[in-house]
Amino acid sequence: MPRKDFFSKFASKLDAMDPASINSYIHLLAREHGFLESVFNSIKEGIVVIDSSFRLVYHNAVAKEMFGIPDRFEHIRISHLVKGISWNDLVSPDRENPSSACHEVEILYPRRRILKFYVAPRPDPDPEQRYATLIFNDITDMYDRMHSAAESERTQLVSMLAAEVAHEIGNPLNSLYLNLQLFQRMLAKGELDLAEASEMIGESRKEVERLDSIIHQFLQAIRPSKPEMHVLDVKNVLLESLTFMRHEIEGRNVSVNCLWSETLPKIRGDANQLKQAFYNLIKNAVQAMPQGGSLTISCSCDDRYVFIVVADKGRGIRPEDAARLFKPFFTTKEKGNGLGLMVVERVIREHGGRLSFESKVGKGTKFTIALPRLGARIRVLPPPPENAGILPEPAGKEKQHSHTEKKG
Repeated sequence: MPRKDFFSKFASKLDAMDPASINSYIHLLAREHGFLESVFNSIKEGIVVIDSSFRLVYHNAVAKEMFGIPDRFEHIRISHLVKGISWNDLVSPDRENPSSACHEVEILYPRRRILKFYVAPRPDPDPEQRYATLIFNDITDMYDRMHSAAESERTQLVSMLAAEVAHEIGNPLNSLYLNLQLFQRMLAKGELDLAEASEMIGESRKEVERLDSIIHQFLQAIRPSKPEMHVLDVKNVLLESLTFMRHEIEGRNVSVNCLWSETLPKIRGDANQLKQAFYNLIKNAVQAMPQGGSLTISCSCDDRYVFIVVADKGRGIRPEDAARLFKPFFTTKEKGNGLGLMVVERVIREHGGRLSFESKVGKGTKFTIALPRLGARIRVLPPPPENAGILPEPAGKEKQHSHTEKKG
């Protein structure tokens, strides 16, 4: 409830209250306010609450220092602090289809930071009473030291992944063993049923493919080799990934729409690693639409990055799963191994890029990759006005042209 509405309702009750009750009520509110303030200010994450107009209605001490928020902040919108985000898409009042999102952003004021944030919308039937809580985590140190991680950290990660892989391959190995036992018994008795044998061979083949996928993803996740950087046309890499998945896409009755600028700038990257990252995202999107649907792959750019968006119309990601999505071996699929998105994030980070997603349950998911364009220069912004406490609005993006390609 906005502060002015709270005080209006509080004032309307004053006539019915005696002085002692008023005094007691005010002291109770003061104690509760002080307690909540101390709790939120002790949290290491920055917390910002915005209203239906995207204006700030609350922030804790960490957020104030993180963004340089002035004492008078009622006029400040979240778009002034965090650029390049479509807030209308993130803050949705839809109770039936809750949305979730995770973004990484770079801010330059009051100092350079890389922030990861989650959105926790509060659905409300009255759009004037709609709020959303934004939780910001400063990952600048982690981001900057990523390319020089200690060997002990790598060894620990490898050990953890190896233990998890040993657990993951247990089920497909048991299934293979049982099918082979049954097949051997039929042969020994001379009672070979061709239909049953064909079914067992088919099941065994699926388990072998599953084992191969687990091992392949494991090797991708721990591969220590650095990317071999070459000048690339990202459209060609995307098309090669799509061609590789053509049969699965057609088999699931998925239509693919490719939209990109005719003058898209080139990037510098490792074609094989990027192809693996694109393949993982496309495969996840296709598998999220078991009954068929539409997959849209689009490319655009600004003066620093080339953006690749993979958007499906599938089941979406639940808000409670958003924070765990990139954790190793976390998966929402029955036969997933939980390494695919970890591989994607690692590849994109090693290319100096960023990965984010937006999702709405029952409506679909959109993953966005930002890769540095060839020859991009870091802009040096002028210092902001002393009374602003916010960054200036960014320049508009380049005008895009598109074409559509359908498959399946």
